[in-house]
Amino acid sequence: MSKQYKELANCIRFLSIDAVQKANSGHPGMPMGMADVATVLFKDFLNFNPKNPGWINRDRFVLSAGHGSMLLYSLLYLTGYKSISLNDIKNFRQLDSICAGHPEYHSNTGIETTTGPLGQGIANAVGFAISEEILKKKFGKNKINHKTYVLAGDGCLMEGISHESLSLAGHLKLKNLILLFDNNSISIDGPTNLTVSDNHEKRFKSYGWDYLKINGHNYKEIYKALKKAQKSKKPIAISCKTKIGYGSPNKSGKSSVHGSPLGEDEIKLVRKKLNWKHEPFQIPEELINEWNKIGIEASKKAKKHETKFKNIIKETGSLRSFNDSIEKIKNDYFKNPKSLATRKSSEMFLDVIYKLPNLIGGSADLAGSNNTKTKGHKIIKSGDFSGNYIHYGVREHAMCGIMNGIALHSNLIPYGGTFLIFSDYCKPSIRLAAMMKQRVIYVFTHDSIGLGEDGPTHQPIEQLTGLRSIPNLNVFRPADLIETFECWQLAIENKKTPSVIALTRQGVKPIRNKNSSKNESSVGAYEVLRTREKIQLTIISSGSETSLACDISHKLATESIYSKVISMPCQELFDQQTHSYKNKILNESDLIVSIESSETGYWKKYTGLNGLNFGINDFGKSAPYKEIYNYFELNLESITKKIKEKL
Repeated sequence: MSKQYKELANCIRFLSIDAVQKANSGHPGMPMGMADVATVLFKDFLNFNPKNPGWINRDRFVLSAGHGSMLLYSLLYLTGYKSISLNDIKNFRQLDSICAGHPEYHSNTGIETTTGPLGQGIANAVGFAISEEILKKKFGKNKINHKTYVLAGDGCLMEGISHESLSLAGHLKLKNLILLFDNNSISIDGPTNLTVSDNHEKRFKSYGWDYLKINGHNYKEIYKALKKAQKSKKPIAISCKTKIGYGSPNKSGKSSVHGSPLGEDEIKLVRKKLNWKHEPFQIPEELINEWNKIGIEASKKAKKHETKFKNIIKETGSLRSFNDSIEKIKNDYFKNPKSLATRKSSEMFLDVIYKLPNLIGGSADLAGSNNTKTKGHKIIKSGDFSGNYIHYGVREHAMCGIMNGIALHSNLIPYGGTFLIFSDYCKPSIRLAAMMKQRVIYVFTHDSIGLGEDGPTHQPIEQLTGLRSIPNLNVFRPADLIETFECWQLAIENKKTPSVIALTRQGVKPIRNKNSSKNESSVGAYEVLRTREKIQLTIISSGSETSLACDISHKLATESIYSKVISMPCQELFDQQTHSYKNKILNESDLIVSIESSETGYWKKYTGLNGLNFGINDFGKSAPYKEIYNYFELNLESITKKIKEKL
């Protein structure tokens, strides 16, 4: 048994060694150390299908320690995935190679998620495991019943997101989740005892996990542990004591093997020590056949089950079915216009559409403040995954990483709420959602100084600019109930772009006085008010400041200064419009003014250097919100005066 496994594992080791050496860049140490564990997993336990990588009931394998990407690419190539060829491996870390430096998600390739920032894969894996439980409850365990395996290293477990994610996984008793801990006691700076004295076993058990300790190079121990893990009633971590750079006479067990090529001389010594007599990238025919056989057998096993799964995962609902209810609320709003916080408007929208079968809500311990939970929601909890709302606790970073896993798993649409200021805790996961083109929705309330007395620690200033600078992320800041409904619709219908919906705590006046069959917010910016056909001034604003912009426009008109007001709920969608439309919005007047209670620099791309930008370029204040607006001169009198001076 050991000889066969060792030879199969060495295929992984030398593909990894050779690819890193050819690229003159990469991380050989982890693939060399975890090759034995990965071999047993793929040969004897993992349910997968190289011929149909998107098979819904496959086990998920997540490489949280993404720097060891050659482990994953080697496994996919060896087991027969069409997505990875030997030529791809030879082009490791080269432009447009699927074998990127860290795994980058591609649908139906075996690369389940984008990892690299340590710990993210753990959160993704928790999201996968939650999704499996949700679908198993919905469709039955004879159709959905799979595991999620996540390979994590010392660094992943040092990151704070690991604590948040592991804690929630234990609380939910995700027995379908298996963490393989590459316990090699080495980090980039040297031995982990430079920085860590954690008792990992006590840590995991305190979360409610099972924990096993094995020699990560002993095939019988690996097999026995994985066998035991299949029947665990809790999430389980298997601590695999490994030697980083296993097989390297001079570098194994040292930090020098973590993130640098071994070098030609050392590679010769590794080949000698592991009795590998083959040229770079050459795998003996009998071993490549054995690995291919593993993939073929896995495909056969999967095919027996696939007939059960056909068409069970599809778009199981549409916003169209809620149109009548949505239109009734909008019409009532026009009949009885009133000041309303957009977070409340968001709740009213969710109160209609929460029954959308694939919508999974949640909040980081702020459900009542974010207005993300309606009376109709049912809580997802340990032992009962029939609900559609997750209490994430005060775990903003994990919430967003977990939502990435939920979105990646199948067709579920996750949304999660917190205060906009705490988007800083979420940013790494948001960025990855954008990179992976995942439909994740972030409900960020208390979006400005308008939150008032909680003060500058809670008042976002630079956050909107930071979020708007992330590629492929739509940042919506609706101005009233109508725009809030429109922005929610756009967020749900856009399948390849995550969305931020930034919402007010304070009430805001309606900016439109009649309904429209068109979703005006879909073009990102549109004219909401014009005081005369020929104008001298364009005022652009978003969110709570749009009604202020309208008041200013009317005030200026009384002094024979005529303008138009542009509501811009989404800069990203506006930037995608045709040149002629953007020209129509921006180039009608010489003077353009922006008003938004946040950092002003980002608006200069619309106003130009000659324009006026009203906002806040300092930290906020603790006071009733109207007093803060006056303090920063974001009011009718101050802005009107400055516009007149400019004209």
